[in-house]
Amino acid sequence: MPRKAAEKAAPATPGKPGKTRTPKTPKEERLEDILMACRNDLRGRAAMTDKRDLLLTLVFLKFIGDRFVERRAALEEQHKGEPAELIAMIVSQASFYGQEGIFYLPDECLWEKLIQVNPSEMAVAFDNAIARLERDQKSLKNALPQQIFTKVALEAKDLKAVVDDINKIDPKRFQDKDLIGRVYEYYLQAFSINADKEEGEFYTPHSIVELIASLIEPYDGTIYDPCCGSGGMFIQSAKLVAARGGNTRNISVYGQESEPSTFRLAKMNLAVRGISAHLGDKPASTFSNDQHPDRKMTYIMANPPFNLKKWRGADELKDDPRWKGYGVPPESNANYAWILHILSKLDVSRGIAGFLLANGALEDSDTLEIRKRLIENDKVEAIIVLPREMFYSTDISVTLWILNNNKKGGIRNGRTLRDRSNELLFVDLRTWNSNVYEKKYVQFSHEQIEAVCGIYFDWQTKPEAAEGWAKPELYYAAKKEEIAANRYSLVPSRYIEFVDRDTELDYQTALATAGAKVRELVERQQENQKNLLEAFKVLGYGKD
Repeated sequence: MPRKAAEKAAPATPGKPGKTRTPKTPKEERLEDILMACRNDLRGRAAMTDKRDLLLTLVFLKFIGDRFVERRAALEEQHKGEPAELIAMIVSQASFYGQEGIFYLPDECLWEKLIQVNPSEMAVAFDNAIARLERDQKSLKNALPQQIFTKVALEAKDLKAVVDDINKIDPKRFQDKDLIGRVYEYYLQAFSINADKEEGEFYTPHSIVELIASLIEPYDGTIYDPCCGSGGMFIQSAKLVAARGGNTRNISVYGQESEPSTFRLAKMNLAVRGISAHLGDKPASTFSNDQHPDRKMTYIMANPPFNLKKWRGADELKDDPRWKGYGVPPESNANYAWILHILSKLDVSRGIAGFLLANGALEDSDTLEIRKRLIENDKVEAIIVLPREMFYSTDISVTLWILNNNKKGGIRNGRTLRDRSNELLFVDLRTWNSNVYEKKYVQFSHEQIEAVCGIYFDWQTKPEAAEGWAKPELYYAAKKEEIAANRYSLVPSRYIEFVDRDTELDYQTALATAGAKVRELVERQQENQKNLLEAFKVLGYGKD
C-alpha cells in the first residue's frame, strides 16, 4: 500500500476508536429572522420608502396568492367527484372567490407562478402583475406602487434573494391566527413614515388600538377614521367583531388619509385581509377636502398627528360648519380641529368615538371656550391618560378621549346603561407601565385592557355609580359642576385623589428614631476613641 494511502487509512489516534460526529440539527428559523433577512437583502440598495413599498408589495402578492390557492383547493374538494369540466368552470369563476373577500387571480398575478420566473425577468413580471391587479380590481385603484420593481432596479440575484425569503413566510409553517397582521405590523413599524417629525405619521401600537376598540365596541354600523394611516384601527375592529362571534359584513369602513404612500398602504393592508373599505377617491386633507362630507358615522377611531401646526391658513376655514357653536380652532394647533371634525361626523343619536390626543389638549388656554362648550353640551364621556413610551417613535404621553352622543342610557351589547348625563369619567393609567415590549416600549396586556373596560362599563351600568365612582390614584367620575369649578380643565389629576405619601409619616416617631440613632452613633464613636487611647497607652504613647 502506498505510504500516503496507508496514513490516510490509519486511525488518527492508535488504539482508540474514532469518534463519530453527530451532525448538528439546523436551528429553526423564526418569523422575525426571516423578516429581518428580507430587510438585510435590501440594505444599502434602495431608499427607505422604496424598500417599504417593495417588501409590502411582495408580502401582499404572497398572501393574496396563498388565499386564492387555498380557496381554489377548497372549491375542488367541495365538488370532488363531479365532472372535471364542471370543477374547472367553478374554480375559474371570480364570484366564488369574491364572496369570501378573496381576489380572483390570473396566472400572471399568482405568486406560485411569479416565483418561477427567470430572475432576470422578475422585476418586469412583478410590475406587470401589479398593473393587471389594479386594472382588474376596483378596490385596488391607486393602492399599489406602479413600476416599483423596475424603479428600484435591484440586481437579479438580489431580487431573487428577497423573493425567496418572502416565500418562507408560510401559514402552514407559522401557525399564527393573524400571520398577515404580524408581517404587516413588523414592516409598518420598521418603516414608520416620518416617525421623527412632529407632523409625521405615527404607527399606533396594537394594544392601544385594541383598547379603543374594546371600549367603544364597533360591532355594527359604520366605522370611520379621518386620518386612517395604514388602516390599523379598521383591522383591529374587524378582529374584535370576529372574536365576539359577530359578522364583519355588518360593519362598513370609511376612512381618509392625506399622505399618498400611506393611502396606498392602507388599501393594501385592508385588501389583503378581505376588508372592503371606502377611503375616498384619492389621498386628501380631512380639513380642506373631506372625502365623506355628508355621511354620519356610528363609530370613530383615530390617532391624529399630535399638535399639528399650520393645518389651515390664517384666513382659511373660518366659517366651516364643523366649528358652528364651538368656535374656530387655532391655526397653531389642530387638536381641537380634530375633535370638532370627529364630533361633526358622529351619528347624532348613538355615535361614539375613541381617539388619541397629546396631553396639552386637556387644558390649553387658547381652546378654553371650545372645551367649555364640549363639556356644557355633554359630549365628552371619558378621559383616559396613558403611560409614556407606548409609541415606537416618541415617548410623548397621550390621552384617550371618548365622545358619546348618547349618555342617556339604554340597552347596549347586552348591558343596561344608566343615565350618565353631565358626568365624565377620568382614568389615570400612567403607572401601568410595567409590561415592556422588546425592552423599550410599554404595551397593555389583555388583562389590563379588560380591567380598563371593567372600570368604564361598571361606571356606565351600576346604579350606585350615580352617587360616586372613585378609586384613589386610578379613577374618578366628576360632575359637570366640578369641572366648571376647575375652569373646564380635563387633567385627570385635578379630580382623581392622589395620596400624599409624606402625610402618612409620623414625624414625632420619625424624629425620635432618628435622634436615637444619632445618639447611638455618638456613643459608639466615643467608645472607639476611648479604646484607641487605651491602645496608645499600652504601646507607651500618651503617658502622663
